[in-house]
Amino acid sequence: MPRSGWGMRYAVLFTLGLLAACDTPSPAFHGVPAHRVTVGGSDFTIRVKGLRAEAIRTNPQWAPRMAATAPQGVAAIEAVSGCRVARMTGDQAIMQARLDCGDGPPPAALFPLELECEAYEIDTGYGALDCRPYP
Repeated sequence: MPRSGWGMRYAVLFTLGLLAACDTPSPAFHGVPAHRVTVGGSDFTIRVKGLRAEAIRTNPQWAPRMAATAPQGVAAIEAVSGCRVARMTGDQAIMQARLDCGDGPPPAALFPLELECEAYEIDTGYGALDCRPYP
């Protein structure tokens, strides 16, 4: 009996849909410019809107836990926003943060910037962050 091929077509469309959703912002961050940052081997897409930020981890990692990816997410958000992360929620793939910028909202980004960052000594929850523009 010949097959129509519809099942294969749906499987391909479903797979493409999943791949396209890997970097899709939540509705609250739709239309906000994205900044790509690498921290400690983890790749993030960061969006900042007022005193809120969203970090989407875009690289594959085997069974990461929030405790393992949160320090890199915080460092990535702080590098892009220029503000301190006051509160973080989410999971190991999508993190949302409340920002503490001192006297008001974070400064607006002058241009889309991609950074590559290295975090040092992040096991204690604190550490140093070294960022350079991504070529």
